[in-house]
Amino acid sequence: MDGIVVIVVCLCLLFLALSLRSYYKYFILKQELKEEIKEKAYVYNAFEKRETRREKIISKILEYADDFSVIGQRINFFSENHEIKKKLMQAGFPYNLTLERFQGLKMFLLIVGFILGGISLVLRLPYAEAAVILYPVAGYMGAVLWLNRKAKQRQGELSFQLPDFLDTMSVTLQAGVGLDQALRDIVPYFEGPIKDEFGRFIQETDVGVPRGNAYQSLLERNESKEFQMLIKSLIQGERLGVPISRTFKLQAEEMRKIKKEKIKEQAAKASPKVTLITTFIVMPSALLLIGGLMAINMFKDNSGLFDLFK
Repeated sequence: MDGIVVIVVCLCLLFLALSLRSYYKYFILKQELKEEIKEKAYVYNAFEKRETRREKIISKILEYADDFSVIGQRINFFSENHEIKKKLMQAGFPYNLTLERFQGLKMFLLIVGFILGGISLVLRLPYAEAAVILYPVAGYMGAVLWLNRKAKQRQGELSFQLPDFLDTMSVTLQAGVGLDQALRDIVPYFEGPIKDEFGRFIQETDVGVPRGNAYQSLLERNESKEFQMLIKSLIQGERLGVPISRTFKLQAEEMRKIKKEKIKEQAAKASPKVTLITTFIVMPSALLLIGGLMAINMFKDNSGLFDLFK
């Protein structure tokens, strides 16, 4: 009986070793195939940016986030699927985020918050009891707030770039170039959301999407008031037969006026903030400093009140 057990154990170990060897061969062949495909499909780009260490870390985190995408779509407090999809479009899909991946990301950060809170509780760090609750909430809500900030930042950048883009388009169109050709010539020289949005517009029209539907897609993807004003003017100009070059020129002038008014508004808002900081932070700190020095001089031996000014 003992001999049979020994034989069975030996056979199990043998089959385990063979399976591990086969898996190792499969893994090596898979890596070689990936490298071969990468070499054959690689297209050289002199302007290609190297992936930074931060981007590598974020990519790794997003890979882990994929495992939580299913549960993330079920737990959708403050992150309904339609809202997240809209915000992702407005943010330009940062780091190639998809709806499923973002929903998994917030759950991954929530679990990381739980782990950090548990570690702080085990180590008896200050406020560890609150950290067990605050860290997961911060991880979950941090992802949502980050996406909202990225969307708002991109829409602001879109509005900021529009006047220069419109001036360039207006000059090109007045020279007799058509709208589609002008976009193809000018868009590559811009960076950021202008290039992304109008580049996608060109692709849609090239594959046969009606121009009206392509304009509507631009409106749905962006909520910048200036950008929506431009697209609506283009739609209206196309319907009424207004020259497009004139439309771009008028829109550029109008948006520069709006930009100046926004700068004036921000400057006006900054003045009360500076006054508040001066009133409630700088002035009390200065008074406390002067009062403290006066008190020190008063209690010093052989010191008078006016020694402070010597």
